[in-house]
Amino acid sequence: MEILTCTGVTKVYGTGENQVVALDHIDLTVEKGEFVSIVGASGSGKSTLLHILGSVDQPTEGKVIIEGTSLSALNRTQAAIFRRRKVGLVYQFYNLIPTLTIRKNILMPLLLDKKQPDPEYFEQVVQALGIADRLESLPNQLSGGQQQRAAIARSLIYRPALLLADEPTGNLDQKRSKEIMDLLKLTNRNLKQTILLITHDERAALEADRIITLEDGRIIGDQVRR
Repeated sequence: MEILTCTGVTKVYGTGENQVVALDHIDLTVEKGEFVSIVGASGSGKSTLLHILGSVDQPTEGKVIIEGTSLSALNRTQAAIFRRRKVGLVYQFYNLIPTLTIRKNILMPLLLDKKQPDPEYFEQVVQALGIADRLESLPNQLSGGQQQRAAIARSLIYRPALLLADEPTGNLDQKRSKEIMDLLKLTNRNLKQTILLITHDERAALEADRIITLEDGRIIGDQVRR
């Protein structure tokens, strides 16, 4: 079952001599439950694609459909709500709210919608990520690795259609990087979460089931590894 479809996605910045084509007619489909890494050099279009898939930006041309919803049909408010409910975002910087407990940080997407969490699913997530004993702590009382676990839990709490991980190991040492990649694989396997990992780290990319390579805004490689 396709959960993501990109058709002819193009992004152009500027006009005339200053025009820059960041994405050039990207066609891409991702099946539910896939773990896909997107790799490429700086300037290849990875971040632009991430912003479009996360409904933070819109393509100049083309269409993105996530779980049956065309992102181009959404206004700014609708896009923000869709992003909160359907697209989990994990960055290399955790973006936790320092004055809130880890529990409240994780539940924030639901609290914004005045929704009650599913206690069983919440427990499953925090147990899987190994932070069930740190829920009443503040972010500054946790290690960097634990804060990243909390950020991943927050991104999963709405059971998003898609988890977009933007260089989540970018500021971590090798040991912590492996730990986070193991957590993403666990999330993919045990929670059946569809994941798109944006990375320049070859070791991280090789953990995915499929590797898509971008160059100059085009897909030049699409390798299924297992």
